[in-house]
Amino acid sequence: MASAPIVLEKTVIKSWKAPIAFGIFALVSVIAFGIFGRPGTTHFRLSTDADFIQIPDWHLPSQLTCWILAVILVGLAAYSAWRVQVAAKVPLWLTVIFAIVFMFAFLTWAAAGALIPLPGLLIGAVSLSVPLIFGALSGVISERSGVINIAIEGQLLAGAFVSAVVASVTRQPLAGLAAAMIAGVLVSFVLAAFAIKYIVDQIIVGVVLNVLVAGLTGFLFSQVLTKNELLLNKPPRFPRIDLPVLGQIPIIGPVLFNQTIIVYIMYLTVAAVAYALFRTRWGLRTRSVGEHPQAADTVGIKVNLTRFWNVSLAGAIAGFGGAYFTLGSVGSFTKEMTAGAGFIALAAVIFGRWDPIRATLAGLLFGFATNLQSVLGIIGSPVPSQFMLMLPYIVTIFAVAGLVGQSRAPAADGKPYIKS
Repeated sequence: MASAPIVLEKTVIKSWKAPIAFGIFALVSVIAFGIFGRPGTTHFRLSTDADFIQIPDWHLPSQLTCWILAVILVGLAAYSAWRVQVAAKVPLWLTVIFAIVFMFAFLTWAAAGALIPLPGLLIGAVSLSVPLIFGALSGVISERSGVINIAIEGQLLAGAFVSAVVASVTRQPLAGLAAAMIAGVLVSFVLAAFAIKYIVDQIIVGVVLNVLVAGLTGFLFSQVLTKNELLLNKPPRFPRIDLPVLGQIPIIGPVLFNQTIIVYIMYLTVAAVAYALFRTRWGLRTRSVGEHPQAADTVGIKVNLTRFWNVSLAGAIAGFGGAYFTLGSVGSFTKEMTAGAGFIALAAVIFGRWDPIRATLAGLLFGFATNLQSVLGIIGSPVPSQFMLMLPYIVTIFAVAGLVGQSRAPAADGKPYIKS
């Protein structure tokens, strides 16, 4: 008599975080933007003078538009709840669409009777996102290999400081970029040595490094740079490079294809890290030492050496991102100019579920929130200025606590490996 086949049931863990967060934001949109909507017309400028196709401005009735968008948000929230109910994941595209619709509703409500220059808003968002994205990529590589990189803030700050000094002295911004990468590697070297070699708590080492770099760069800025600013703190900035044809595409052209070389390298870095992490031998080894170092060791992978080099690579990427502050944005170094960008980048890593593409999108979201408070302050938004200053950090908290859904760090993240 033949035995009946054994059927293994797959256990699916339902996470209601995303539907609950969507529902809260949808409810806020109905109450704030719909019921208590603002009368008037919101104007959106979609083209710049350089675009080869001029899109006319949008003139939208504020309250009616907000009601329509609120209904769409309610529908998206209900769809996400249905997907979780049937044991399906909430896809990334649904989160992106929900965020775009909610932000458009917020802009329509906040700018009632005013004009929003959409290309300018997005250009500023991309500019503010550049160091966040480099920092997030640094965190993804480091934590995928099993080392918590709290020191992203210090790596960004070290890269900004060293790039300003080297580029000012040599008058070569490329030399400043190379020096920034070296500075980031040096900071990460200390993190790797204490966390991997001497098995010191990784979070404590990262926090100490952030304080050390902030204090050291602040001291050198006050005692050295300010006394000889022309020689040491006037670096040449990279010019914007307008790619022919691509730079004249409406909306996305000036946002994506009229940028400095650092931004173009960022595009390549995101693609390279995303491909290498999941399609190459290096990526497989990196993920294996972050998930199951014992198993990796048994097949001949040198766990601690792999972690050491990956942390160094992560430091180089973060240092490169720090150079954007001085060589692509501000044009000089100022004390503690990163202003917590490293910690927001770390939040982007968590929000992005330790995935380079998702972390990049999270960095763009946080950069957009940061730039939004400036734009709404200029047009005279009814939202209090204090709240607008808090906006980037509020978005960070909601993103990490609410919208991240089911998330799991690499199994060996933060756990030192001692070979038995």
